[in-house]
Amino acid sequence: MADGTVLRRIKPGTKAQDMYVWADEPFEEMDSTLAVQQYIQQLIRFDNTKIEDILEPPEGQDEGVWKYEHLRQFCLEFNGLAVKLQDDCKPDTCTQMTATEQWIFLCAAHKTPKECPAVDYTRHTLDGAASLLNSNKYFPSRVSIKDSSVSKLGSVCRRVYRVFSHAYFHHPALFKDFENETHLCKRFTRFVMKYDLMSRDNLIVPIFEEEEEDDDDDAYMLQNEEQTEDYGDESYS
Repeated sequence: MADGTVLRRIKPGTKAQDMYVWADEPFEEMDSTLAVQQYIQQLIRFDNTKIEDILEPPEGQDEGVWKYEHLRQFCLEFNGLAVKLQDDCKPDTCTQMTATEQWIFLCAAHKTPKECPAVDYTRHTLDGAASLLNSNKYFPSRVSIKDSSVSKLGSVCRRVYRVFSHAYFHHPALFKDFENETHLCKRFTRFVMKYDLMSRDNLIVPIFEEEEEDDDDDAYMLQNEEQTEDYGDESYS
């Protein structure tokens, strides 16, 4: 544009690999009511493995709005997992929304909460989350949110997390592929821990424990390699 302003628009027909090719913009230069959403999405596109950077709010940012916009973004990305589950999670095979044998979840989308096939529970939960997060009654503004509305975010987190739980315990290959690509469960888990939105007792997917085990395995292999090298030197002495 003539004044040097970068027009950030994705034109109809643009290929996926050609999207978002514009330069990143500092948060303080984002002049829009959607600035927080745009900034979060920019951080994710830059490197979705830098979880702490993605979750760290800019200086002076309202925490309620920050948590709200992150949860909106999580729900957008959750749809990718829901789509993948449709091919593998059938009503006649996953007749209940379960995680481990100790966890069976009732669907709150009905007048009286009741059991639903897992794939239906997933759809109902994401629909319910979208309805609440887009409610003009509770969230009429994207720049200022009342504490009474922010308090509702925890219940949304608890419900959508159950989709992770089911996928992890009942569709592990699908979960692993999705997580390796998006790091969504790891980011969501860190998010709810950082902002105390869920009890740790309910975080049953061992996402960080597995990371620690992988690190321990790498350390063990390195130690064995070092020992092998030492023995090799001794054998040639």
